[in-house]
Amino acid sequence: MIQKSLEQVTGRQEGILLLNKPAGPTSHDMVDRLRAISGIRQIGHAGTLDPFAQGLLVLLVGDATKRAEEFIGLPKSYDALLRLGVESDTHDIAGTLCAIPVQQSPAFDAVAEALKQFRGTIEQTPPQFSAIKIKGKKAYEHARKGNFTALAPRKITIYKIEVISYQYPLLALTLHVASGTYIRAIARDLGKTLGTGAVLISLTRTRIGNFLLSDAVAPDTLTTKNWPTYIIALPETRAAITKK
Repeated sequence: MIQKSLEQVTGRQEGILLLNKPAGPTSHDMVDRLRAISGIRQIGHAGTLDPFAQGLLVLLVGDATKRAEEFIGLPKSYDALLRLGVESDTHDIAGTLCAIPVQQSPAFDAVAEALKQFRGTIEQTPPQFSAIKIKGKKAYEHARKGNFTALAPRKITIYKIEVISYQYPLLALTLHVASGTYIRAIARDLGKTLGTGAVLISLTRTRIGNFLLSDAVAPDTLTTKNWPTYIIALPETRAAITKK
């Protein structure tokens, strides 16, 4: 396939495409998919979604890839479903699961009270299965070999965390968080607070800055002919794409 530039196709040097990533493929799989459809090599994404997660993925096309840090640093919103009474090494359903004996399931009021400590600026220890670099390799590469290294806590900000529904062992939450927040780690830490353990069993990203999942296109909708119609121009300033 002859490689093209975005300018050759749309008349612009840069743009973005809002994609509704399904659960299963990696974020990079989605980049490769658009590259194959468009014939454009200069494509990246602005913030990874774990393979098991779904929802909004911002794809940067053309010179927009040079502004990746602007998008990666934007606040994000999620809908998360947790299962209490179990733990895993990855803090989600994809890891090795271990049941936690629970004498009495926590009441709704106990869950609501526990969530209070997760609002605002707090310290969070990243998951061992994460992309944080340790000695030149990503933490998950070490963890997969059974080499676990203590990761330093980091300050994160959780603007909003609220219960959507709760019927033990399932707890549905909606969250709005600053960049760098691990939702899997929130599940882990909430499980410790409640004494039940918890893992993340589904995750949907609904917003990045001012960009909404409702405006995103499903990958299967894109074709070699229609993909340019989904490219949108970048705002001129970071303020135009930010929402807390």
